Amino acid sequence: MAKIEISNVTKIFGKNNAQALKLVHENFSKEEILKKTGSTVGVYNANLEIEEGEIFVIMGLSGSGKSTLIRLLNRLIEPTSGEIRIDGKVITNLKKKDLQEVRRQKMSMVFQNFALFPHRTIIENAEYGLEIRGVPKAERRLKAEKALQNAGLLAYKDQFPRQLSGGMQQRVGLARALANDTEIILMDEAFSALDPLIRKEMQDELLDLQVNLQKTIVFITHDLNEALRIGDRIAIMKDGHIVQVGTGEEILTNPSNDYVQTFLEDVDRSKVLTAENAMIRPVTINIEHDGPKVALQRMREEEVSVLLAIDKHRNFLGYITAEDAVALVKSGDKNLQPILRQDMPRVTPDTVLQDILSTISDSPTPIAVVLDNKLKGVLIRGVILQSLASSDGGERNE
Repeated sequence: MAKIEISNVTKIFGKNNAQALKLVHENFSKEEILKKTGSTVGVYNANLEIEEGEIFVIMGLSGSGKSTLIRLLNRLIEPTSGEIRIDGKVITNLKKKDLQEVRRQKMSMVFQNFALFPHRTIIENAEYGLEIRGVPKAERRLKAEKALQNAGLLAYKDQFPRQLSGGMQQRVGLARALANDTEIILMDEAFSALDPLIRKEMQDELLDLQVNLQKTIVFITHDLNEALRIGDRIAIMKDGHIVQVGTGEEILTNPSNDYVQTFLEDVDRSKVLTAENAMIRPVTINIEHDGPKVALQRMREEEVSVLLAIDKHRNFLGYITAEDAVALVKSGDKNLQPILRQDMPRVTPDTVLQDILSTISDSPTPIAVVLDNKLKGVLIRGVILQSLASSDGGERNE
């Protein structure tokens, strides 16, 4: 079961909601509804399922409806129609008291403008959510200190927000959300006001924290590179509509329409795609039972000049060249171990292509993709370039 389910949710701003909603159901556009009724459709019949423990990014330009949608999740904005469920429980019909309980126990929110109290110290800001939940002072102080320590801010706990940089203030906002220990964290353009370098540091920090915390995070941004960097999945919005949902790779490979394609034009694929996206099937040889004649036969069949050497457990050992195999046949030796070369570069599947480009351009061999010493694939120069151009793969080592 999904952690968050959004079913046919529409939000209309204006006085003629009933008429506007009728036009939504009749598939009139946002512009047509505004012209006919004077009402604005903020979110247009949205349907989403957000899984537990994922970073789900909602993105779009200003006016696309992304910030409205995230506020519908905790009912800071009330939906005009549709249902929102948390852990299978419908929250769109909850009374005020029950809704407050859901907000306090289930959700925290991090805003773009930090939303810190200037008259409170950093530790007092971090424990504020726990304070309004009625958590005893000693317990909330302990939890707030732990959250600040995770954010690298414990040494600043007695200072005031004005004494901290913008990036540090945003970390306090994140620490406050983490101190509440809610299952869901809503982040509305949380890093947008930060300088590029600090913004990247905050993205890294969020990803590092998520490894251990495994929260369900809904993250709003207008920056596709940011979305691709941190999102497990991404929803792209336009004029209140959700126009595509998928992983970064799926969106880059198969944009659903011209609007999404326009977004992709400014994306540096080398910063997004990983070795796993570009690797191809390796042509291998098991040196524990194969000899040089088998190696040469396989090279002829596969039309390659290099074989990646593995053992029976698929541990990566190195590589064999055609030249060395021919010399070994002439010598009469059947053991491949003496001609095993071990200077082939290795990367893990999650290494971004940007970090591989200089290595592959200087390397006389392909690059092995290895995880826990197990061979997963191989990278060759031509396929990397093809992946950056179109995300298509290949079939050969070289």
